[in-house]
Amino acid sequence: MMGATKAAAAGSTGSAGTPGPPPGPPNGAGWQIDPRYLSSGLITMILVFGQLYVGFLHDLSQLFTAIAVALAAELALGRLLTGRWLNPASAYITGISCGILLRSLALWPYAIASLLSILSKYVLRFRGRHLWNPSNLGICVVLFAAPGTVAALSEQWGNDLWAMAVIWVLGSVILWRAKRFHVTFTYAVSFVALAYVRSLMTGTPFLSEVAPITGPMYQLMAFFMVTDPATSVSSRNGRIGVAFLVALAEMVLRLYEIVNAPLYALFLVGPAAKALDLKRSA
Repeated sequence: MMGATKAAAAGSTGSAGTPGPPPGPPNGAGWQIDPRYLSSGLITMILVFGQLYVGFLHDLSQLFTAIAVALAAELALGRLLTGRWLNPASAYITGISCGILLRSLALWPYAIASLLSILSKYVLRFRGRHLWNPSNLGICVVLFAAPGTVAALSEQWGNDLWAMAVIWVLGSVILWRAKRFHVTFTYAVSFVALAYVRSLMTGTPFLSEVAPITGPMYQLMAFFMVTDPATSVSSRNGRIGVAFLVALAEMVLRLYEIVNAPLYALFLVGPAAKALDLKRSA
């Protein structure tokens, strides 16, 4: 495990706090900013907008707990297993994702989710790579294990759409730079199309079916989880296919009235696609 971890930790992608391919800017690119810092800035902006407009943080201690545990676990495990101090930007994104997406009056779900997220990168590995998006795994585990104590973020941006528009525009620019815009675009288009199909099947108004994509949870999903380079498949067409399958799985789960369908859809589809990709490329 040590060798695999050292190899993985040689670089780290930005979107989910995960060891993986080198994260630096492409050769000859105009921007010379590590994508991890762009992603960190974007998720912090979502947090600030969310707090100002919908107040989705009820207690800052929960957010700080999630971030502190993620940073501490990443630094400790990185130092122990690789002998290096890893860049904390990815762990910060993992911690802030857990802090935003979880809802609980207790602190322990935030700590457990962040700890499981970071641990999963070093323990749940296949052919030298981890399969699950870390924050997606940590959040799904605590939601599934303690549904009476923990819930997922459910707030929308309301009728004031300009904040959401700013986030989508800036997020799209960052993803374009990171060569992952096609993933979010495919997911968003698929979600809207499948919302129409779902509307026809259930008789629910289309606007009600498509409305969730305007909420903070879906923006975090679209910008930071589905696009995670470390857990994405290797080909562009493959990533497009996976983004569609995640949206399709979510539609099916919602038809069965599964709560937290988008998070569970990625939890099921993402690792299976990554494992198949690693097996085929070996």
